[in-house]
Amino acid sequence: MAEWGEVCGDDARTDEELLAAHVEGDRDAFGILITRLQGHLWAVARRTSQSDEDAADALQDALLKAHRMADRFRADSKVSSWMHRIVVNTCLDRIRRNKARPTVPLPEFDITEIADPRDQHGDVDLTLSIGRALDTLPADQRAAIVAVDVEGYSVAEAAALLGVPVGTIKSRCARGRAKLAVSLGHLRAPAEETNS
Repeated sequence: MAEWGEVCGDDARTDEELLAAHVEGDRDAFGILITRLQGHLWAVARRTSQSDEDAADALQDALLKAHRMADRFRADSKVSSWMHRIVVNTCLDRIRRNKARPTVPLPEFDITEIADPRDQHGDVDLTLSIGRALDTLPADQRAAIVAVDVEGYSVAEAAALLGVPVGTIKSRCARGRAKLAVSLGHLRAPAEETNS
């Protein structure tokens, strides 16, 4: 069975073959490649960005960069990993630019409390709560947590994707998880009371 992202529709070329064909002038190859990878790349952009709008803009910028830089792909990693890294770096650049141009957020009047875990909508509320907690993390910690804990990459793979040492990923994950534990502490089951 082919690995994720290896076969798309009727085109059986690998991601690497499609990128090489694009560089050689095949007008359809890059479109086929993006169609194949777009779900994964959108998920990465959304989890790394602070809003859907930022994620969409960053993903568009990242795809343009990948299109223009395709001839620089060194084939020392998978095309999907190379594009993942471009998307993450573009999202982080956008976050840094947004911090340089701070805005005043509108108050959120319609935020409801986390639902009772027995509520059938509890999973949706939990997902929203975790998403909001992730948004409070610094961009580098969020990128590391998303790569390791959400996307399922190993620490070494995340380090390669993000272009930082393994130890940096470990420390960013540890600091990010500690902050998430505080932010999401209200979700823990209450400890049983003991008589003293």
